[in-house]
Amino acid sequence: MKIHEYQAKALFRANGVATPVGNVAFSVDEALAQVEELGGYPVVIKAQIHAGGRGKGGGVKLAHSKAEVKEVVSDILGMTLTTKQTGPQGKLVDKILVEEGLDIRHEFYLSILPDRQTDSVMIMASREGGMDIEEVAEKSPDKLIKVRVNPLAGLQGFHVREVAFGLGLGGETFKSFATLLRSLFALFMEYDCSLVEINPLVVLTDGNVVALDAKVDVDSNSLYRHPDITEMRDESEEDPLEVEASKYGLNYINLDGNIGNMVNGAGLAMATMDIIQQAGATPANFLDVGGGASADMVEQGFRLILSDARVKGVLINIFGGILRCDVLAEGVVQAARTVDIKIPVVVRMEGTNVERGRQILLESGLNLITATDLADAAKKVAAIVA
Repeated sequence: MKIHEYQAKALFRANGVATPVGNVAFSVDEALAQVEELGGYPVVIKAQIHAGGRGKGGGVKLAHSKAEVKEVVSDILGMTLTTKQTGPQGKLVDKILVEEGLDIRHEFYLSILPDRQTDSVMIMASREGGMDIEEVAEKSPDKLIKVRVNPLAGLQGFHVREVAFGLGLGGETFKSFATLLRSLFALFMEYDCSLVEINPLVVLTDGNVVALDAKVDVDSNSLYRHPDITEMRDESEEDPLEVEASKYGLNYINLDGNIGNMVNGAGLAMATMDIIQQAGATPANFLDVGGGASADMVEQGFRLILSDARVKGVLINIFGGILRCDVLAEGVVQAARTVDIKIPVVVRMEGTNVERGRQILLESGLNLITATDLADAAKKVAAIVA
């Protein structure tokens, strides 16, 4: 789960990571009130959306007077901000972060993320702060510092020194950075993060190190342990279909294709998406109803797929184990009786109670296309988009 920069910085401060002074605002008047509390200029106005590259898109600006604050806030609030991460459709800005301006001596990049290849936590840093890290990795890979930490042993002093010396830090700045890195690593572990990123991490003219930016992604599977993070969820930043799916415990990801699919099991779902692609179509979604799905969950999943106007057909691929084929069939029939199906639906079932499931579909009177195996399913999906 992603959270906004202003939320991430509040989390940083609560866990000992230094950030600029600032707060969120939802209007020009609120922004002016925040500036009054800061007590001076310049101030930084930053659009709050779940995407990077905001500065390049015009979503981060300096203001040196009250008049400039009014102008900048009026321009940013309500704009559709487009960056590499938002896609061409962009995202509507309905909130901003108002922060104090700082005297910056140098900018760095710093992040912490899981390294699944080595079963470790990787600290990644670079002297090229403020830039897209992908660009740095492509053009100057030698400037990337990578330090791997055993999550069971935790962060050690030699890890901190390796990162700090790689960035060329010494003296009081080293001490400030070491404190920040230890606090940041503890936060990463405590909150089950999948990413913590600061770009840029800045050294001020007084030598102190401050997180000028903040990005925090938390593993959604751990949210039951973190109700404070769950409260930070901004559903307006998420795909409406994915938000709806989460209400029913469905694992749904909206994609850009034309064939909807419903599967039980993540591995089978990935294989089914490959089958759709090989058939000459493109998957419109990832939908894993899970092994313990009920008929109601199946119905809701079917509704979600059919609510996507881009979907030209549906492939239901179920291996009946915990989720029996007859339960799946009942869910499909329930959905079909309440939703006007105007597109082809291919059903391939195998496993527990498969004959009963096929009988339920046959007796329903629905116009469904039955596939005997995966090859047959792919052939019939291809016929839909031919």
